[in-house]
Amino acid sequence: MIKEKVKVLAVDIGTGTQDVLLFDSRLDVENSFKMVLPSPTMMVFRRLEAIAQNGKSAALHGFLMGGGPSSWGTERVLKAGGKVYATPQAALSFNDDLEAVQNSGITLISEDEIAALPDDIERIELRDFDFLALRQTFSRFGISLDDLDAVAAAVFDHGNAPIDISDRQFRFDYLEDRIRSQNRLSAFAYPAEDIPASMTRLQAVANSARGFDCPLVVMDTAPAAVLGATFDPIVGANPEKIIVNIGNFHTLAFRLSAAGIEGVFEHHTGLLKRPDLEMLLEKLAQGTLTHAEVFNGHGHGAFMVNKSPMQEFGSKNRVVVTGPRRSMLANSYLKPYNAVPFGDMMIAGCFGLVEAVASVRPELADPIRSAMDLSQKMHNAPWDVQD
Repeated sequence: MIKEKVKVLAVDIGTGTQDVLLFDSRLDVENSFKMVLPSPTMMVFRRLEAIAQNGKSAALHGFLMGGGPSSWGTERVLKAGGKVYATPQAALSFNDDLEAVQNSGITLISEDEIAALPDDIERIELRDFDFLALRQTFSRFGISLDDLDAVAAAVFDHGNAPIDISDRQFRFDYLEDRIRSQNRLSAFAYPAEDIPASMTRLQAVANSARGFDCPLVVMDTAPAAVLGATFDPIVGANPEKIIVNIGNFHTLAFRLSAAGIEGVFEHHTGLLKRPDLEMLLEKLAQGTLTHAEVFNGHGHGAFMVNKSPMQEFGSKNRVVVTGPRRSMLANSYLKPYNAVPFGDMMIAGCFGLVEAVASVRPELADPIRSAMDLSQKMHNAPWDVQD
């Protein structure tokens, strides 16, 4: 049944923050309720850090979730002389190879054994997406989430690579396969029931979802941010552009045209300095960037659909930047345009998620796109503001 109005909770879960948007098609998009909160893995890190400082031990249970800070937290507990116990599902947050997890000093135990541990060992549930916590937060401001038409969540997923295949190669093979099969940014979004088995973090989000009775859509974070950035009217006015999302851990750039995705590369942000990133973006624009060049630099890889040079690459606003570390390109000779879809860069991924819901749930598409198109047209700048 086609909906006349749609309400979507979109949550973009990164390394530093989780960004939350409550989209209601009856409102101007700019009037949507929004929150920028600590990421789940950062909250786990803070709890583990406190445990380490107090010389205690921790027991991790729940689901596979994002690593990074949570991994650093377990290392601090172990270095402080404490013990870290983890169920197999929780331990997958640190490595798909459970033997490697054990070799790092973490003790694998069952859920029953977790319950039997002494009370002074702090239990921590791992979970990327906690709807109940968000519902409670909204309810404190008199906002109900009981009438949602969809929930959408984005996380970064390396995928579960076979033991003989590089995690980086496996991740990039996945990106390339999605582009080859469906040349559009929303190809990286799935209804919960259609998530590929290899995408274990996306699967964990779906398996751990609780507290709502409506469709769940999941998506990769960087494509969500790039898709959201396209709703900036200045970005949308350029038929050919490169949009780069500079995240805390990963940098992903898409070369786009009216025909779809023309090229892509993904790298580790921490391995890039501004000149490195500028060179990669130039080669992406010229169609000369190779997979080997990125992979051999310890990135994930590159894939060119169109190897012809971009027209007018050096002109204004052809390079668009978003993401929490977009300052890396500040003062770049590429003169990048900082995308602000609906006036808010931090929620770009959430806007991408809402569009993804429209793509994979056609019954919800018309109210979503009508509201987003109307708001975009009302704020469409008739001039080029980038010097």
